[in-house]
Amino acid sequence: MLPIVDRPIIDYIVEDCIKAGITDIYLVISEGATQVRDYYGHNRELEQYLQAKGKEEMLSSIQPPEGIRFHFVEQPTSADQPYGTSVPVLLCREFLEADEHVLVLAGDDFIFNADGSSEVRRLLDAAEKTGGSAMLAAEIPQEEVSRYGVVVAHHDESGLRFDHIQEKPTVAEAKSNLINISKYVFDGRFFQEYLALDTVTNGEYYITDPINAYVAAGNSMYVVPIQGQYLDGGTAQNWHHANEVVLRAMTSDTQ
Repeated sequence: MLPIVDRPIIDYIVEDCIKAGITDIYLVISEGATQVRDYYGHNRELEQYLQAKGKEEMLSSIQPPEGIRFHFVEQPTSADQPYGTSVPVLLCREFLEADEHVLVLAGDDFIFNADGSSEVRRLLDAAEKTGGSAMLAAEIPQEEVSRYGVVVAHHDESGLRFDHIQEKPTVAEAKSNLINISKYVFDGRFFQEYLALDTVTNGEYYITDPINAYVAAGNSMYVVPIQGQYLDGGTAQNWHHANEVVLRAMTSDTQ
């Protein structure tokens, strides 16, 4: 719920999904958390207040998106529970059909397109074209790669095909400057056969481990370089930069 200008990071991700035609959105939240539920619910008291003050034109800005079904899945937070990027995805598996393709998006960063286009739509189109799984990747300066999971891929007749992920390599070891930004489309086989808590890395269950196993077994995943700007709130500096980028675009639109 960290704000970027006038709304939380998660809302930029939700907005992109809506632009792409997604109508069912599952949000994994901490056990007992209410902020996200409240944000995507109706605030009856505020609605009544605005109506009483003759400010009906502001009602649309505080109401949840029309036609979108939000589902909230709670993740236990006790110390004895498994932790890592695989865990929230596993918690949603029971709601999926066996042969269903599913979009998986981390909630702490987003792709900003000043032209209003949808990065999620591009990802879905790529997965549909290749018939398998796909992931978004962002290009960054080579000197920054040691902070991220680096995507190693090669070109074939269908596009840029994923090989594996290098976790935080040195600048000299990195085989590309494309980084994993935790935005994927997975097919049903990935969820049913490869997504499991059977590999621990530094005490965490990373989703990159089953991804590497899935691809090593011969399944295809294609890489879609983003067209927008990758922004995140993981550090104070990055959060400040994200606010500057979005605010600058908003200011430009109003001039």
